[in-house]
Amino acid sequence: MGPSDRTARPPLYTSAERGRRDATRWTLVQGLLAPLQFLVFLVSLGLVLRTLSTGEGEAAANLSVLAKTFLLYAIMVTGSIWEKAVFGRYLFAPAFYWEDVVSMLVLALHTAYLGALGFGLLGTAGLMWLALAAYASYAVNATQFLLKLRAARLQAPRRPRPVAGTAMVAR
Repeated sequence: MGPSDRTARPPLYTSAERGRRDATRWTLVQGLLAPLQFLVFLVSLGLVLRTLSTGEGEAAANLSVLAKTFLLYAIMVTGSIWEKAVFGRYLFAPAFYWEDVVSMLVLALHTAYLGALGFGLLGTAGLMWLALAAYASYAVNATQFLLKLRAARLQAPRRPRPVAGTAMVAR
């Protein structure tokens, strides 16, 4: 079975959707928020694991999970606006359907953490385990989006590269 025997996947973006994606400022917002959220996630993960293993740093761990959760909300709201600008719907556009489904689980677990913290429903260990469950779902979701970003790059039209030894003349 060779490459020509495989069924071709439909492109992630039509040319019109790609144009809207490239034209909207929400693409830049997503591009800035995603790595920021990932950085906060890594720091918070370390603080949560420290609290679970030593019992120390509960306040710092809780604050870091709160920061991660609020960044998640920001990226979800702006991501919905981005999806509307590009695909004409706020959520569950066919191109990002499964990413959005998993995002709902991520939101539910982070929101459950907020509720448990705010209403005192769990002790420190319970909160930290809930944060880890939320973070595991986030890691799956982040992987989905990274794979989608890679697919988009692979499907993007190729730009001709200059041949070695030739000069490009600007017009």
